[in-house]
Amino acid sequence: MDENLRREIIMEHYQNPRNKKECQDNTYEKVNTNNESCIDNIDLYIKVEDNVIKDICFNGEACAISTSSCSIMITNLIGKTIEEAKEYIQNFENMINEAPYEEDLLKEALAYNEVYKQNNRKNCALLPYKGIKKALKQQKK
Repeated sequence: MDENLRREIIMEHYQNPRNKKECQDNTYEKVNTNNESCIDNIDLYIKVEDNVIKDICFNGEACAISTSSCSIMITNLIGKTIEEAKEYIQNFENMINEAPYEEDLLKEALAYNEVYKQNNRKNCALLPYKGIKKALKQQKK
């Protein structure tokens, strides 16, 4: 992906994050995910019905990488089944960790395909994914 396009995607999702709002609806599962080494602290709210992710929103304070990664993740997960979401998450984690992945599944998340070059930023990009994995595990209960 072109460097300018990568920067444009990340900044767009940082400055105008999708689904960033307070969620007071008790039909959503809430999880918190944070990075102990910086300010990143995100509350994720997920609504799953009939094994399909109906909605996800988030709130909190985080750096440009975490915020934009969360926004893109949400955009890509809404409407997916739990299994499709797990496949997407695994592919994103593989990309960040320099393992084989399917580019077609990741869409705008490909903007993070060189995050591995800055090891300290890997945690930022993965933070919302850690939270959503926690939320999906809670859905099974």
